[in-house]
Amino acid sequence: MAQDDTHLSYEGLLVVFLLYPAINIGLFYLNFLVYIPNFLDKKRYGIYATVIFITIIVFGLGKYGVGLMFKQYVLVRMQGHVIGFWPYFLSTVFTSLTFVFLSTVLKFTIDWFLNERIQRDLENQRLSAELSFLKSQINPHFLFNSLNSIYSLAYQRSETTPEAILKLSEIMRYMLYECNDNKVALSKELQYLQNYIDLQKIRFGKKAYIDFKINGQVNGQQIVPLLLIAFIENAFKHGIANDPAWPIQLLIEVDEAHLHFFIQNKKHNNNRDDQGGIGLINVKRRLDLLYAGKYKLDIVDDPETYTSELWLDL
Repeated sequence: MAQDDTHLSYEGLLVVFLLYPAINIGLFYLNFLVYIPNFLDKKRYGIYATVIFITIIVFGLGKYGVGLMFKQYVLVRMQGHVIGFWPYFLSTVFTSLTFVFLSTVLKFTIDWFLNERIQRDLENQRLSAELSFLKSQINPHFLFNSLNSIYSLAYQRSETTPEAILKLSEIMRYMLYECNDNKVALSKELQYLQNYIDLQKIRFGKKAYIDFKINGQVNGQQIVPLLLIAFIENAFKHGIANDPAWPIQLLIEVDEAHLHFFIQNKKHNNNRDDQGGIGLINVKRRLDLLYAGKYKLDIVDDPETYTSELWLDL
């Protein structure tokens, strides 16, 4: 007789701690995997409420049916008191609503995080595409201006034309093969700027005057490539570069975490072109995308001079 009681106690444990939890978990995943994706996510709210109502009733009746099958473990309480249909049914409704609520909260939480991740990925892809487009504009813009300069030398049959072509090839090699990463060594970027200045000096027949100074330790620092060239291009294109009394002033100062860039040129009195042009529009947008909150750009357009000053967190 004792063995039979032990057997019955094990059976009761299986019913209470295995069968009923399995029924509740089934309701949880039925709502999570079937009802929400097919009804709630598709904004079929009326159908969703109806199927939830019917499911809770069916599960409640099913639980009561199981309770009748294992009455001694489920419906019989202390002192032989038997739980009636309605009290037990209402308790199953509350339990079912709890599992429906939990599965709904979990589904919406997962969907929210997935949507946030998708939105971040889409935004990153959009920014990456925009940056690629902005960078693609730099090469043709620079090449167009440089070829115009070399054409002028060739037209004048200048002996410096081969040197200018060689200097341009060095510049283009850097732009094509060393600027594919998000950042490059600052020392290489400054050498690229120096090559461009040398090319302009050849264009002006060694009569381009620019006071170029670099202060600080540049080794070990990195910067977004092709970021500063637009300022120098504009100084040569729109400013006066062949007046020794008004040389282009170019200063770059670097410390452990910051870069200060300053350039000023005298303006042509008859220059009606937009001083900034496409180059500065491009660089401002790249600064916004790549150095958001980490830069300050001041541009002063005076009657005689044009000044650009940039502070950048490296």
